[in-house]
This record gives sequence, structure tokens and C-alpha cells, in this order.
Amino acid sequence: MPAIDVAGEFETIQRLLKPLAHPEWARGLADDVAALPSRPGFDLILTKDALVEGVHFLPEDPLDLVAQKLLRVNLSDIAAKGAEAFGYLLACHWSERCGWPEREAFVAGLRRDQALFDIHLIGGDTVSTPGPLSFSVTMLGWAPAGRAVHRGGAKAGDLVFVTGNIGDGWLGLQVCQGSLKMEQDRLDYLQRAYRLPTPQTDLASLILKHANASADVSDGLMADAGRIADASGVQIELDLEVTPRSAAADVWFDGRVDELAALEQLASGGDDYQILFTAPASLENMLRKEVENRHGRLTCVGRVKSGNGLKVLFRGAEVTPSKTGWTHG
Repeated sequence: MPAIDVAGEFETIQRLLKPLAHPEWARGLADDVAALPSRPGFDLILTKDALVEGVHFLPEDPLDLVAQKLLRVNLSDIAAKGAEAFGYLLACHWSERCGWPEREAFVAGLRRDQALFDIHLIGGDTVSTPGPLSFSVTMLGWAPAGRAVHRGGAKAGDLVFVTGNIGDGWLGLQVCQGSLKMEQDRLDYLQRAYRLPTPQTDLASLILKHANASADVSDGLMADAGRIADASGVQIELDLEVTPRSAAADVWFDGRVDELAALEQLASGGDDYQILFTAPASLENMLRKEVENRHGRLTCVGRVKSGNGLKVLFRGAEVTPSKTGWTHG
């Protein structure tokens, strides 16, 4: 087996990462720190997510798409708080298979999404590891002081809304693993949904203005609804039968004998990166119109009541799902 041309840390920074750096705050990536100016009237919002080969992405996944997914899962968290992202810290743990071509592909993905979402690299670290390839990002954003939306604000009487479709990420993983068969265009759509999710950044201002509580759907619709309920000290009733599905997910769903089991799979699979939020019932029509004006989809999937925890319903009857979502180690 030929030796891989492995780059050193500083060569990787100078040749690949420095061109992505913020022109002022990152100090040219020549220092051990970044220096961010304060922004009067705003809170600095931070989130951190990691992707590990064999856990969050497949070894055969193109590294430019892995880089884009890394940024997007973090952008999703920022958007769910009603904040606007501006930069990120990056940690790269290069495995032994990562020479210059692999690193260049990864950076090409970062460059593509930096331009798309108007963000910059601020700093970070790059190391080599004998273990699996992994990356992490700390995403930074601004929100008006004291107004960032959190999980703990849901109020009895609120309705529960989710943007977009649920289940495409989980189904896309099945496609990538070769365990799902349907028309090629459906497979392509689902595979892209898993490898390149779309963070709902266009809806951040709407969340900031109208949501009482919010979270992105990363671990599963049911799991993330339960976390909002727990953080808010309320009960959330979730209606499984109205779980929004894409046309591709409908094709899969129509082939299932057990509708309830199929809905539980879609609502617990995770990797959707939609926004789940609660808002007063009086705002429903306005919220639908605003989301539609942004070319999005909004579905009311439940309601907030006095009590505690998550209550899952299927056609009005309470059910006990075998799992509600992804559990991290």
C-alpha cells in the first residue's frame, strides 16, 4: 500500500484553512486565540456539534459533503435559538487515510457553505489521530440581548409546530447503507437529505419574534419534543398521524403494513435538522403564511398542556413508542 502524503498541522493551516479565516477577528490563524469585538445590545450565542466517522457519517461519504453537514448541523442549532451565525471554531482530527486530496476536498465543502451562509472561520485546531476521522465545530452567533429562544419557554395553551419534513434524514441513511429500494430520483433525494441537510436559517427571525420555546430536530421529533416539555415543566401532546412527510417518504410509508410503527420510525430517526417550536395558538395562521412566504412548510403537530413530559397520540389514543429518538453515549 503506497504511503499517504500527510501534511503537517501548520502547513494545513497555511495552505488550506487560512484562506477561510475571518479577515480581522481570526488574526490570520497565526495566533493561539481569536479576538471578537463585543456587540452592544446582543448576546453571543454558541453551540458545538461533532461528527465522527462510522457514527455520524459513513466512511465512503464525500468529505466535502461531510464538511458542509458539519457546518449545517451547527447552523441549525443557532437558527433554532432565533440567532444569526457569523463564524465558527473548527477542530479536525485527521485519520491516517487523510492526505492532501482528502483535506482539500473537506476544505472545499467549508468554502462552499461559508459563501452560502455568510460565515467565516475564526480559529481552531488540527491534529492527526490513529483513530477514526472526526471533526467538531463551535458555531457563534448573535441574538438580541436576553431574547434568544430556549427549550424552557413553552406555555400551556401553545401549539407545537415543526418546519419541513420529518424522517428524510433517517430514510436517507437507509439509502446510503443500501437497505432501501425505490425509484432512483427518490433515492437521490433521500440520500441528499441525510448527507446535506438544509438548516432553517431563513426562519431564525420568525422564531426570535414569535416562538416561546424552540429546538432543532436532530435526535428525533419525539425525543426533542420531550426535551422541550421537560425543560419547560409542561406536557406536550404529539399527534403522530400528522407527522409531515416528503413525497419520497410517502412512497416508503405507503408500503408499510403497520402505520403506527412506521410513524414511530420516522419520528424517532433524527438527522432532520428542522425547527420544532411552540407558539400561541392565535398566531397559527400568521405563522403558516410567513413560512410559506419563505418557501417553507409548517405543520402543527401537537399542543402544550399543564403537566409534565411527552404524551404521544395516534389518532387520539395514547401510545407508548419503543424509542423516541437517538441516544448519545
